[in-house]
Amino acid sequence: MNKLSMMTLVIPIISFIVTPIVQRIAIKINAIDVPKDNRRIHKKPVPLLGGLAIYISFIIGVILKNGHMTSSEVGIVLGATIITFGGFIDDLRDIKPVLKLFIQLFAATILIIYGVRIGKVTNPVSSTSFFIDLGRLSVPLTIFWVVGVTNAFNLIDGLDGLSAGIALIASVTLFIISILNGRVEAAILTSILSSALIGFLPYNFYPATIFMGDTGSQLLGFLLAAISIEGTIKSATAFALGVPILIFGVPIYDTLFAIIRRKINGKPIMQADKGHLHHRLLDIGLTQKQTVIVMYLISAILGGISIIAMQMSTQRSYFLVTIVILIISFVAWKNNFFQHKE
Repeated sequence: MNKLSMMTLVIPIISFIVTPIVQRIAIKINAIDVPKDNRRIHKKPVPLLGGLAIYISFIIGVILKNGHMTSSEVGIVLGATIITFGGFIDDLRDIKPVLKLFIQLFAATILIIYGVRIGKVTNPVSSTSFFIDLGRLSVPLTIFWVVGVTNAFNLIDGLDGLSAGIALIASVTLFIISILNGRVEAAILTSILSSALIGFLPYNFYPATIFMGDTGSQLLGFLLAAISIEGTIKSATAFALGVPILIFGVPIYDTLFAIIRRKINGKPIMQADKGHLHHRLLDIGLTQKQTVIVMYLISAILGGISIIAMQMSTQRSYFLVTIVILIISFVAWKNNFFQHKE
């Protein structure tokens, strides 16, 4: 634990030092987000590629933690490298969605090859058969989970510090759950990721001097999806699958509602709009900073509920998660969350 404590002090410093270096590189190679439409909240050009600083800090942390990496850690590092490379190219050239999806599928496949997969889920109805073995469904479910969470964090990255802060809250929540489950490897990885985000956030919080870009938002989604498999879905406790759904509640539900909203309004799923939760909060008069803090609080509450769910019996946990989902859906419906916003 002494080594872990040292890393939690060193990694934020590394991230804090590397971020302005990446910022200068982004400016030099013209990786800059220029506000071209009314969807963008910022008014001035801001350098991208901030995710590169998070990636570098995370990799250094994984290397420093011990002399060797486990098979799952190798898979996570290789997959993260692929995702970061794809995000880097996207921040420079705006690659097509199909190519972006292909890169995400490739990274998810690497995870599976190295043993990071959802093999079993808890059984909510049987008291004798504790787990449901997914068999061949393991591969598509793992890919769906990883690609889904990766894109959810990518889509929610619309305000200064929003995606990074929610990822930090999710990391801390996963760390607590991993400790409770005795998943030491996942606990170490989440502590490293949290530390990297702590060093990055001072530059990314409003008013941001650097954006993480697709390089960062996709990386965070990928890492959290992969680590959640190691830290909660692989746990031997009563409830697993619904826990990370709560931990990543804000980006997941925001993405699901965006898909439903666009389908209802006859719009392409990939077409951006101004109906996301942060847009709605801005519409009611909140400032950027207030909106981000509100979304931090929502994410923290969902994270707290997920920790409580892990301590309950399977049936009670599923019941709790179902109630939370119904409440979120009801609030979204009452606030016209499915109505298209230009």
